[in-house]
Amino acid sequence: MPYVDGFILAVPTEKMEDYKKMAQTAGEIWIDHGALSFVETVADDVPYGEVTSFPRAVLQKEGETVVFSWITYESREARDEINKKVMADPRLKIDDPHSMPFDGKRMIYGGFKTLIEL
Repeated sequence: MPYVDGFILAVPTEKMEDYKKMAQTAGEIWIDHGALSFVETVADDVPYGEVTSFPRAVLQKEGETVVFSWITYESREARDEINKKVMADPRLKIDDPHSMPFDGKRMIYGGFKTLIEL
């Protein structure tokens, strides 16, 4: 069953087009190196919870939108190899980390083994 890297982050709404361009390029790089899929989604029905929620998790501020993304791979081993290639790919080079269209310190990410796939 596939292995999944998942991401949740807050993007300033005014920078969503910049984020979309960056994500499009990143997705092409991951797919070029063997990822099975690359998906970026934007919050549509994501309430601010009393205890926990997507907005709370990323410390969403006024004027930001939550983005939920994932990349799928054949296996954890494939993911590890693909990510090595992606990180060495010059197309991913960022000259100025401050130019990123989101605050990477508030991004949540992790790798997940598939439990059920229907």
